[in-house]
Amino acid sequence: MANHPEEILIDARWLEPPEPMEKVLHTLALLHSGQTIRLLLHREPFPLYLILREKGYAHETMPQPDGSYVILIRRVSAE
Repeated sequence: MANHPEEILIDARWLEPPEPMEKVLHTLALLHSGQTIRLLLHREPFPLYLILREKGYAHETMPQPDGSYVILIRRVSAE
């Protein structure tokens, strides 16, 4: 069994659309059970939320004091 990090960091602050979304969608395909994506952005990615929900992923959005956002993304368990 391969050992995978629990969290994958995507620092997409200051990247122009659609590059942050492209990076997230590419990384979703690489996620293993129990892994989380930590996405760092300088604006809230409203269009991404619907796509995540449709693909079976949950997210937690945490606004930061500097105006940026940390979004945690994980696969919704089938329980």
